[in-house]
Amino acid sequence: MLIDGTAFEEGLADVNGTRLHYVTGGSGTPLLLLPGWPRTWWQFHKVLPRLARRYRVIAVDLRGMGDSAKPVGGYDKQTMARDVHELLTALGHRAALVAGDDIGAMVAHAFAAHHPEAARKVVLCEGVHPGPYVDAMPLVPRPGGPSSWWFALHQPDGLPEQLLAGRYRLVIEHVTRQLARFPEAIDAESLDRYAAAYEQPGAARAAAGWYRTVREDMAQAARFPAIRMPVLALASAGNAAAVAGALAATVPDARHHEVADTGHYVAEENPDGYADALISFFG
Repeated sequence: MLIDGTAFEEGLADVNGTRLHYVTGGSGTPLLLLPGWPRTWWQFHKVLPRLARRYRVIAVDLRGMGDSAKPVGGYDKQTMARDVHELLTALGHRAALVAGDDIGAMVAHAFAAHHPEAARKVVLCEGVHPGPYVDAMPLVPRPGGPSSWWFALHQPDGLPEQLLAGRYRLVIEHVTRQLARFPEAIDAESLDRYAAAYEQPGAARAAAGWYRTVREDMAQAARFPAIRMPVLALASAGNAAAVAGALAATVPDARHHEVADTGHYVAEENPDGYADALISFFG
């Protein structure tokens, strides 16, 4: 496929008892890009051509996402990190740069903790691995700030997938308006792609699985070893303080960078700012 004139290849790999879909291109040091909810690998389409001029980029649909398989379980972030590590190995690489956004940041954080030999440097954008901060997240909106209602929405077993099956575009459009500073940056093609992905059979159940494992994730995080490779936390102005506070307990030496002119969807709203931050940090 061509993205803005640059060639990329799609692939499928059987890893860790599931199947992952990925898009790859470019040459150089491998760079894993891990997307978030309610997105797919496509959230990186604006930055892939530029990054591919410097790195061998590998944009991954995580377990349950996009064109990857949607198994019944395995949605704790340690297992999802193992998926990605086995994918990296299957593609012939021993180590990579890793950048994750939102849910992908949770997986990247777990990757750094459990596969330190395979993570050269790590970027966590607009998210960190679940920890004690989860219990302080507002579920009811506060004046001047949003709530994290989707964490609660996905908890009841079996209910969200029944309510959202075939209607996921409503959720995608709502959170885009709520969390993006420039919603117009997410065009109709992107919304169509995301809606089609999350309205596949099993997709709503899989997305709920990422959130239903939060307590299990928190228990795993309490046993994380020290993370010693360089870590950069990227955030929009509205989330910078929250990301810094959540990361302080597990990666106190992390560097922090606030990306201007963006909301939650940094790679889509300000692709130049996103790519500049990654290139500056990764080198």
